[in-house]
Amino acid sequence: MKPLDGIKVLDLSRVLAGPWCTQLLADLGAEVIKVERPGAGDDTRRWGPPWHGEGDERVAAYFLSANRGKKSAAIDFGQEEGAGLVRKLAAGADVVVENFRVGGLKKFGLDAETLRNANPRLVYASITGFGQDGPYAARAGYDYIIQGMGGLMSITGLPDGEPGGAPMRVGVAVVDLFTGLYTCVAVLAALLQREKTGKGAHIDMALFDTQLAMLANQASNALVSGSDPPRQGNSHPNIVPYQPFEAADQPIIIAVGNDRQFARLAEICGHSEWVSDGRFASNAARVANREEIVGMVAEVIRTRPAAQWLEQLEAAGIPAGPINRISQALTDVQAQHRAMVRTIAGVPLVGSPVRLDGARADSELPPPGLGEHTDEIIARLGLEPSERERLKSLAIIG
Repeated sequence: MKPLDGIKVLDLSRVLAGPWCTQLLADLGAEVIKVERPGAGDDTRRWGPPWHGEGDERVAAYFLSANRGKKSAAIDFGQEEGAGLVRKLAAGADVVVENFRVGGLKKFGLDAETLRNANPRLVYASITGFGQDGPYAARAGYDYIIQGMGGLMSITGLPDGEPGGAPMRVGVAVVDLFTGLYTCVAVLAALLQREKTGKGAHIDMALFDTQLAMLANQASNALVSGSDPPRQGNSHPNIVPYQPFEAADQPIIIAVGNDRQFARLAEICGHSEWVSDGRFASNAARVANREEIVGMVAEVIRTRPAAQWLEQLEAAGIPAGPINRISQALTDVQAQHRAMVRTIAGVPLVGSPVRLDGARADSELPPPGLGEHTDEIIARLGLEPSERERLKSLAIIG
């Protein structure tokens, strides 16, 4: 039995933040019904190449990454009969997750107020760009835009003055992913609260809020110092040395987290005198004299191959590692040991990182075909076969 066995989730979201949340809920055992537009479905089904499958059955790899473990019901809730079907599904659900613009579902009777009045135990999670209120509430929210507006791009990329120095977005949609995770945490908290109060909740999640929260130490740096943290490329704003260094054959990352580790690094570099040098004896001193100590470490590291350094650094208890390509990371011996790459019904996927009592919380259902489970889901509503056929003929269900 999984932790969320028996929990029913109605997923009205698309693209990434909402689907990321509901995929995790599915991994934890919830039944997730993904409602999609007949004939079109989630936008990300067409965000290729690359594609998995051929012809009409092909689907973008992007969609596969966020929809494991779900059942797809193709229902057009833009038509009143379709909206009525979704309302019936919501009446028997524990959780609804949606990421429409503020107020966008009200005209279909699928807004939080309407559905929670019919089902007071419902946990209804709304994901938007800027939240349910405020001067930007009506704006659409996209990860890229939020990375820019929320300050993340201002600290990502090479420093000003260096070739290629400019604000850069992170290589994956981290704001969407973080928002999905925060939403999942909020849903679980609301379900626990419901056990105590008997009532559900309306969760209001904003990508912009999440972006500010995930700035973590960089936001604290700005608040405490009163100045904006600069872009520093691959170096750390608060710890030195903590960055890539070029070995004789390839770069490696050395991440010295405290003064004890620095002393061990100085020793294996053959320069124990660095520890007694007032410019480098403490992390604060090394931050103040960053260029000098980084240059000195770099001069030593480039004299030997990466493998030799990594072996010696590991033996000394100094965090270090290579800079792998994605293909290398996915085939790394640790990834293989942890079985992080799986194939479900012929679909290659990265599995869930969550393990409970040694068992991975991972769904055995592959990402669904568009409308694959429509008949199963609609049958639960007690409709006669003739009525289901009529709805199909009107393209209300697919």
